[in-house]
Amino acid sequence: MSNQERVAVFIDGANLYAATRTLEFDIDYRKMLAEMKSWGRLLRVFYYTAIVEDDEYSSIRPLLDWLDYNGFTVVTKNAKSYTDDTGRRKIKGNMDIELAVDALETAPHIDHAYIFSGDGDFTRVVQAMQRKGVRVSVVSSLATRPPMIADELRRQCDEFIELSHLVDKIGRDPEVRAERMRKRAEAQADAE
Repeated sequence: MSNQERVAVFIDGANLYAATRTLEFDIDYRKMLAEMKSWGRLLRVFYYTAIVEDDEYSSIRPLLDWLDYNGFTVVTKNAKSYTDDTGRRKIKGNMDIELAVDALETAPHIDHAYIFSGDGDFTRVVQAMQRKGVRVSVVSSLATRPPMIADELRRQCDEFIELSHLVDKIGRDPEVRAERMRKRAEAQADAE
């Protein structure tokens, strides 16, 4: 990794959230941004997520506001909710096309792309970026059961970065999280 490389990062928010939940850690996005800046000349960081349209308050909104305020390019769209044949409410909000288009449009301006996702649908995007001369690293996990990364994506990328190896660099201190949860519980108890 050359510090002169022009770098862009593409974060599949739902996929990253699922991986970190399975690995049992929370991301400290301040630390994550500092880590990404150490990878080279960071030109752009994209964060993709769907938002449930009928929720009056979305728990992800404070994160998205913080990311947007701190230089991330936040890409959202409304998720669709529906009831499946068993009567359960399901949410559908795939951001693959948005990530793929942005990655391909950004490719001529960067040397190295980092994709935070294990979704095998991105294999063709990785191939296309590589044909344009872009090195592509994928950040996901083999440590989860089942693995969060599709085998074909792991084989196609130039470098696979195990997410669990980044915990010390991008993870939130568990004690800080426990304290925050305790304060939130106290505030809710006081409000009642």
